[in-house]
Amino acid sequence: MNKLEYDVILLGAYTKDTIISPTGKRFVDGGGFNYGTNVVARMGLKVASVTRLAQEDFHLVDKLKKTGADVYATATAHSTCITLEYPTTNVDQRNLYVTTNAGSFTISQVEGLEAKSFVISPSIRGEVPIAVIDEIKRRNKFISIDVQGYIRIIRDGVLVYAEWPEKEAVLSRADVLKIDAVEAEFLTKETDIYKAAKVLASYGPKEIVLTHKDGLLVYDGKNYFEAGFYPKKLIGRSGRGDTVIASYMAKRISASPAEATIWAAAAVSIKMEAEGPFKRDISDVEELIRKKYI
Repeated sequence: MNKLEYDVILLGAYTKDTIISPTGKRFVDGGGFNYGTNVVARMGLKVASVTRLAQEDFHLVDKLKKTGADVYATATAHSTCITLEYPTTNVDQRNLYVTTNAGSFTISQVEGLEAKSFVISPSIRGEVPIAVIDEIKRRNKFISIDVQGYIRIIRDGVLVYAEWPEKEAVLSRADVLKIDAVEAEFLTKETDIYKAAKVLASYGPKEIVLTHKDGLLVYDGKNYFEAGFYPKKLIGRSGRGDTVIASYMAKRISASPAEATIWAAAAVSIKMEAEGPFKRDISDVEELIRKKYI
């Protein structure tokens, strides 16, 4: 593959999601790369997606190309199919079930791809092996890794957290670590998110991006930055963290961690007002920042 340079590249398997909540059942196109690509493309940046999915789901590839993104898609026997069950109105309590998955990324899928920011967003352990991370790091100097795709395994069809033998190896390779409060407690045994962020930073990541039900906490090794979420109505919880990390990594190309924290919190606030990825005009993010964050 010839050398191809972007502002942001997002990597992860497409997920065919069934969402069950007190408001009913619906079907959406998921995957961290999908949520991320939508918001980054609307920021006016040069963006690419690297994904794996079944041929029958290539409608998602067409959708992403319409945003202006380049898409490097590998057809697989099955897409990753996930059922997300929210038994209560607490959006941080959910059960996840997997029926099929799209398998593991390979080095050949990322060869030649370079970006100012590279966002690795797997859903399940084994999706992005360390060898693939190393190939990405060889060409990209600023990468984020999502913890969820390493601590979650499939056990009897259910996505569960499991001990992570490669924890130190993977965390040491991340410039930015994306994690939520539940995952942070699982990994560090700390219920205090500030203490948890410090523990996670000790493994090597320069910045910790930690989401929780009320907002976003970022730790850069010295300072904490915080911003709340302000959706007018909470409809689209799924993809919250994916939108946060993509927005953050995109904004960090030209801004400080403090500015990127606010930008990411505002972008995801608007995204959560509707099911699916961010599809609003980026001026809405700027307006919300003026109203709520300044």
